[in-house]
Amino acid sequence: MKIPKRIAPLVEDGLVDHVLRELMSGKEAKVYVVQCGDEIRCAKVYKEANLRSFHQAVDYTEGRKVKGSRQARAMAKGTKYGRKEQEAAWQSAEVDALYKLAAAGVRVPHPFGFYEGVLLMQLVKAENGEPAPRLNDVKLTAEQAREFHVMLIRQVVLMLCAGIVHGDLSEFNILVDDQGPVIIDLPQAIDAAANNNASRMLERDVENLANYFGQFAPELKDTQYGKEIWAIYQHGDLLPDTPLTGRFRQSEKKADVRSVMREITAAKDDHEAKLRYQQLKREEGR
Repeated sequence: MKIPKRIAPLVEDGLVDHVLRELMSGKEAKVYVVQCGDEIRCAKVYKEANLRSFHQAVDYTEGRKVKGSRQARAMAKGTKYGRKEQEAAWQSAEVDALYKLAAAGVRVPHPFGFYEGVLLMQLVKAENGEPAPRLNDVKLTAEQAREFHVMLIRQVVLMLCAGIVHGDLSEFNILVDDQGPVIIDLPQAIDAAANNNASRMLERDVENLANYFGQFAPELKDTQYGKEIWAIYQHGDLLPDTPLTGRFRQSEKKADVRSVMREITAAKDDHEAKLRYQQLKREEGR
């Protein structure tokens, strides 16, 4: 097929030998099957911001680090340079997440590099050697649904232990190879420690899984793994093999509001006393 314009530099540099075919076109990128030496890989070509339907919501980008103060100011002002830097940061977020998650043992496509807005990565294959289907295209038995659900909940835990929440996890961005589910599409990945929306996003990811697999195994719709996982994570006790029950009981202990208010008042009084002392010292020095 004709070489897409964005992949042409990779062909010129010898990183890609041939573009075999288009694999899929999504809301934020097109994916091509490419020949790289003796290997068949994927080339994910990100669409330009004005051609994408997925908006970079503040919920996703909160807490992300930028290269420097100049870039941060330009991104905040929304200048042409700032938009370009924001787009680059959005794309590199998936690359960074893939490398980090692959190293942590999460089932994601192995990345091979990122060049001029094109991500080269492993082609996830089915048993017949063809590209693996998406989860929503696979017919499941109740037993398979339960098995895949267990596997994906464990992947969510592994991701969180690595400090990452997917943020958009569903049956549409999970592939199924001969060993089970493989998680894809991570440009909206969230820093669990730096993003205030992380708990809500994680619960939504897990709820999406429960609702989908619950079509085949209805009891899964009543589980509360998201809340349970986040509570354990918040206490600093989450490990890749932490036992889970799928049940969660909200603490019924009432907050001691009076005690909190006393601490706030005491801190305020202490601050005001320090200010008065500093004022007196300045007056004495005149």
